Amino acid sequence: MGWERSAAEADSICGDRRQDRRYQLQLDVRWKLIRRRRVLDSGTGHTLDLSSGGILFDAGRHLPEGLNVELAVTWPVLLHDVAPMQLVVYGRVKRSNGRLVAMQSIQHEFRTTGGTPNQRGTTIERAPVLGSRAVLGALGKL
Repeated sequence: MGWERSAAEADSICGDRRQDRRYQLQLDVRWKLIRRRRVLDSGTGHTLDLSSGGILFDAGRHLPEGLNVELAVTWPVLLHDVAPMQLVVYGRVKRSNGRLVAMQSIQHEFRTTGGTPNQRGTTIERAPVLGSRAVLGALGKL
């Protein structure tokens, strides 16, 4: 009896233990590898999946674990149906397997990608910062 319970616990421990819902989206990214506020390397790639806790992306090459990374993700929705946006995520490389990189998200914000004039002729410079759960929940409705 005690043995059966231990085996069941082991199965649950080995399974997927992520708490955040993951969205399998392929979005373009620009990444910067950062150490002590200096950009060590940069490149482009695309996401494989993302959640409020982290992002799995193809960086095009191996990135070392433990370093800080900044991702600028091209967002598929326009702000007020006018301005293109990007999700900027700051975090740390947790795992790297060849070109695939798993990063843990520490901070994120939405930005517009340029000075696109809105209907009143003014320029939208920053998107309002939204909670990641609200944004990813809305994305699930697309």
